[in-house]
Amino acid sequence: MKLTHSLLAALLATAFSTPALSEESPTLYKRLGGYDALAAVTDDFLGRLLPDPKLGRFFVGHSSDSLNRIRGEIIDFLCVISKGPCSYSGRDMKTAHGGLKITDEDWDISVKALSATLDKFKVPTIERKEVLTAVSGLKGDIVGR
Repeated sequence: MKLTHSLLAALLATAFSTPALSEESPTLYKRLGGYDALAAVTDDFLGRLLPDPKLGRFFVGHSSDSLNRIRGEIIDFLCVISKGPCSYSGRDMKTAHGGLKITDEDWDISVKALSATLDKFKVPTIERKEVLTAVSGLKGDIVGR
């Protein structure tokens, strides 16, 4: 299973607002490389999470179909929040992560995995910062649920 540059199944659309960019500036979606790039990042990111000794527990018991659905929802979510042409019909982050009891340590491991994915794809500094800022804004909706 492979992931794209944008990780985590779950960023808020407002988290990517960039007031400094003019209306003519390309969207984050375009700057990241579009749908195929988001899919590649998601695949790489999930490829880091699934075998992780701590984080792999969140994926135990999921069928291939279920994992593919999760992958698709992550891609669609990233597409929407980066102002791409997709629609997201998944659950909000609080609901999606409810009952998982994700810890601060789990969060830190996933952010390191995302950073490694962004490094692998050589995501430029500005876009990297936007992605990581958006992800950090989700922590309260994900950790401790």
